[in-house]
Amino acid sequence: MSVYKEQEYTKRFDISLWKKLYQFIKPYKKRLAVLGFFMLSLAGVDVIFPLMTKYAIDHFVVPQNTDGIVAFGVVYFVLILLQSLNIYFFIAIAGKIEMGISYDIRKKGFKHLQELSFNYYDKTPVGWIMTRMTSDSTRLGEFISWGLVDMVWGVSLMIGIVFVMLFMQWKLALITFTVVPVLVVISLYFQKKILKAYRKVRKINSQITGAFSEGITGAKTTKTLVREEENLLEFQEITTKMNRSSVRSAIFSALYLPVVLTLGSIGTGLVLWRGGSGVILGAISYGTLVAFISYTVQFFEPLRELSRVFAELQNAQASAERIFSMIDEKPDIQDTSEVVDEYGDITECKKENWPDIDGNIHFKDVSFGYKDGEYVLDDFNLEVQAGETIALVGETGSGKSTIVNLACRFYEPTKGEVLIDGVDYRKRSLLWLHSSLGYVLQTPHLFSGTIRDNIAYGRMDATKDEIIEAAKLVNAHVFISRLENGYDSEVGEGGSLLSTGEKQLISFARAILTDPKIFVLDEATSSVDTETEQKIQDAIHKVLEDRTSFIIAHRLSTIRSADRILVIQKGKITEMGTHHELIKLKGYYYRLYSNQFMEERESELLTA
Repeated sequence: MSVYKEQEYTKRFDISLWKKLYQFIKPYKKRLAVLGFFMLSLAGVDVIFPLMTKYAIDHFVVPQNTDGIVAFGVVYFVLILLQSLNIYFFIAIAGKIEMGISYDIRKKGFKHLQELSFNYYDKTPVGWIMTRMTSDSTRLGEFISWGLVDMVWGVSLMIGIVFVMLFMQWKLALITFTVVPVLVVISLYFQKKILKAYRKVRKINSQITGAFSEGITGAKTTKTLVREEENLLEFQEITTKMNRSSVRSAIFSALYLPVVLTLGSIGTGLVLWRGGSGVILGAISYGTLVAFISYTVQFFEPLRELSRVFAELQNAQASAERIFSMIDEKPDIQDTSEVVDEYGDITECKKENWPDIDGNIHFKDVSFGYKDGEYVLDDFNLEVQAGETIALVGETGSGKSTIVNLACRFYEPTKGEVLIDGVDYRKRSLLWLHSSLGYVLQTPHLFSGTIRDNIAYGRMDATKDEIIEAAKLVNAHVFISRLENGYDSEVGEGGSLLSTGEKQLISFARAILTDPKIFVLDEATSSVDTETEQKIQDAIHKVLEDRTSFIIAHRLSTIRSADRILVIQKGKITEMGTHHELIKLKGYYYRLYSNQFMEERESELLTA
């Protein structure tokens, strides 16, 4: 099982990270302001309640008098009604903010994932990306809405209590607040411990999601190799680490709360000690003492809430660090600002400025190496004329796919240039080139939905007749028509309800519907039966006409009609020519074709 090395974070509180987060908070400023108003109102009423109790004790209970009690009851009822409205509105508004921010983070993340280069997906497991897009974004949305709510309420309530207590009895108030400096020191200690623990939890959570994703996608391989027990042990090892780290973080959070409660109890005890003496000596009223005790309890209640918010803040920072590590990831391949100004970007393309593509491709002194790897191509040169079909043959790792990926600008040359119609393609929009590409992979990917939806995936405005025409062109219409629901038949997740050959034909139709100028077939017939291969070969002759095309082929029968066949060995062209020219040459291609022809003849004889 591969382990993805994630970036380590060490800052206790990263202010720059929270400044970045402001972009998601900004659209909700008005709602947050309204929410803040209701939280201030809520705290204000909470401050008034002990004063009402003090008034009742000093004016009704101690003197045993009922004059004015009806008016007092009305005021008390109005305060309760106001508090009910405060609670209703803050819950409703905070819920909307939570959902909105989580949605915006996911939307921003998903948009950025569309812009990232292939290299990011080469090195980053799907499970790690999914964790950032789901649990991390949810946790962040929850904190911004509910965490800030509790923070505003707690801070405003504490400030209100401090002013009232100082106004009523400043000496007694100062005695109560002597525990606060101790609380600050303890909070700083726990902040460091809790943040470190939460970072580890979020990191291991991504490993679990990644392992879970691999386990599901590789279920068939697991069963055929009888690796269920080994996989379970590996998964159990990661979940055990998660359990230990979660328990550790929970212990730190759990220890912090009792410390706050203990300090609160000490503060209350100081009030009873000094305040009780004041009541006996007649320095303060009995109602004032009761109000002070209420305020002391109230003062440490928001502190308890703030301690919880404080722990969640550490968790939220750990999630924010991971989300922004993805959002801040720079694509390896991106257009310059000058190109974006003239041709637009992936979201706002300026198609009116796009030049037409003829399909002339020129590799000029191209060198390329993957990150942390050796060079695959070195001073590679190749000129492809518009409408020409180029077949690439060679051993695995010889550089065939690299050449095609460079032509499609999925990667860019480390040195040299790739010219499209005589212009370095880095001086044109990335989307301009990709919108003119048709790409059929060895293992085509279909999306959940109908056959119609999958064929029209690259051109959602295509009409029914255009979809059917594309299917007919690639010989897919016959098998689609035999299905019970025809073009409205579900393909299943990843096309699981169709055979490999049927998926391949649909991917062919999908590629051809966009009318691409450059077409790529990457081992498109290596996983299909002979009958389907013949259908695909017939389709190839039709769809590649007047299009610049690259064919990477394992079955050489697919490429006999190619305009040029290139034998690639260690990133170099060692043989080049038509099928007949290379056969006459009696080199690598001749030996490869002869061996494959003999194997196919033996298979036919054995079948007969």
